[in-house]
Amino acid sequence: MSHTILLIQPQLPPETRTYSVYETLDDCLINVCEIYEEHLKRRSPNTPTITYDINQLFEFVDQFIDMSCFVFQESTNSYVYHNKEWIKDRVYALLRQAAVSVN
Repeated sequence: MSHTILLIQPQLPPETRTYSVYETLDDCLINVCEIYEEHLKRRSPNTPTITYDINQLFEFVDQFIDMSCFVFQESTNSYVYHNKEWIKDRVYALLRQAAVSVN
């Protein structure tokens, strides 16, 4: 259980900055995928099923001016900063683990 804060800035104006708080890192990573899925639904509202691959998700994440997170480390009682590349690595690992457990 690693309390996590996700910071997102989709565009240049600072007013576009937002943050979300999650009880676990996995919850945060799942939400990154959900943000992309919502984006796809808005772009294609009449499509009954949304599908995408990991490269498309990562291209979407790369379009953000900033996406980073702070993950609480109990051992040091502090938050550790992680950048966009780390988030993408962790999303990949999470989705890979989910695919393995389904099979």
